[in-house]
Amino acid sequence: MNKLLLSAAMAAMISTGAMAQSTVVTTTGAGHAAAVQIEPEYRTKIRTYVTEHKVRPVETREKIVVGQPVPREVELEAVPADWGPSLTKYRYVYSGERVMLVDPSTRTVVQEID
Repeated sequence: MNKLLLSAAMAAMISTGAMAQSTVVTTTGAGHAAAVQIEPEYRTKIRTYVTEHKVRPVETREKIVVGQPVPREVELEAVPADWGPSLTKYRYVYSGERVMLVDPSTRTVVQEID
């Protein structure tokens, strides 16, 4: 049932032009973020930021992946405003040459930016 509702919501968003926004967050019935779509220009800004600011990657025993929580010992960094206004509610972790957007309330990775 949730998959049907999620599919219907995605179809409605696409048909209303919501994909033209810089970021689209899709939520499940439980209110958890399921996906974050980031426009290419913001992906470029994020990669540039990490390079210019020489962000050091975190090291963990487990691989940090989308859909899984980030270990408690990993410090989450604030998302800079120039990454886009709808991303500032997230935090990020730089791990393995990838920026991972994290929902700070659940510490769950919602998007990988490679």
